[in-house]
Amino acid sequence: MRHVIIGLPLAIALIGAVFYWRPYWIPSGSMKPTLLVGDYVVATPLWGAPERGDVLAYRHPTNDAIFIARLIGLPGDRVQMVDGGLTLNDQPVDLQSDGSFIEVMEPQGPVGGWPACANDPVGIGGDCEKQQQIETLPNDISYAILNIGDRATDNTGVFTVPEGQYFMLGDNRDNSVDSRIDRLRGGVGFVPAENVRRRVARILFSSAGRSLADVSNWRSNRYFRPVQ
Repeated sequence: MRHVIIGLPLAIALIGAVFYWRPYWIPSGSMKPTLLVGDYVVATPLWGAPERGDVLAYRHPTNDAIFIARLIGLPGDRVQMVDGGLTLNDQPVDLQSDGSFIEVMEPQGPVGGWPACANDPVGIGGDCEKQQQIETLPNDISYAILNIGDRATDNTGVFTVPEGQYFMLGDNRDNSVDSRIDRLRGGVGFVPAENVRRRVARILFSSAGRSLADVSNWRSNRYFRPVQ
């Protein structure tokens, strides 16, 4: 009987975890350096409205695919990119240099995508570099972002976020399909609030290899890391 009593709370906890946590696999580099290709993350339900700076899992407005990006603009906000820097409600967001982000030039994850580099051309096995910066939102949420070079999305018009919708950005600013690109051009546009599913909370597991069977490429230093 004692084993049953001890096992019951454990079973309840496991069942609760299955329904509370939702796992997602990261197939692209749009959220580097926060999330890497091959990260397996868990996300929690949203209790109340999300905040600026939250990393959210949401359903694409037109194709039902699940995307993960950072919430930047709330309803009523004015969002603009100027020379690669974020402007929020007509004020430039604080941006500080944070050195370089360096990764190996090689196919990444099961999809086999190649990283984009600021120091192109880079041969296979070489160091692929990007400029890393720390962006701090008005609510004092800070995180690292990456910049590769001049892109069309570095300078935009002003996006005024409608009621009931959000403006999302990837942390890998020059390699992200997000709210800067409208749906007619294959982008996301504004994201309806009802499409936002969960807040990404933690990296559960991470593998840099093309296959999970490749144990040598497991990234144990990323296990259980909180997502900020």
